[in-house]
Amino acid sequence: MFTISKEYHFSASHQLSCLGEDHPCARLHGHNYTVEVELQSKELGSVGFVRDYRELDALKIYIDEVFDHRHINDVLGDDRATAEHLAKHFYDWCKKKWQEVSAVRVRETPKTCAEYRP
Repeated sequence: MFTISKEYHFSASHQLSCLGEDHPCARLHGHNYTVEVELQSKELGSVGFVRDYRELDALKIYIDEVFDHRHINDVLGDDRATAEHLAKHFYDWCKKKWQEVSAVRVRETPKTCAEYRP
């Protein structure tokens, strides 16, 4: 199995109001997010790629236009603006474009990561 990945970055705010008032994530706050999309294939294409990395730039455009410097709760339309929900959201968006997508990872900090992999 061949695996490639590419990562993108954006800054945004969110609030997890479903948590108790004493939880710091219940307050409005922001992160410098990293989104990593992973693609897998048993076979390589005619030029030797799983997929040309340049094709994945459509994800960068989507992130910049919809998520960068936005309030994620507003973008997703609910209060479940967790890294886990973002990973699933980006996975679903990517899977519609590239069948080779196998996982998406979202990092809120360099030390934390949420992954969606069906």
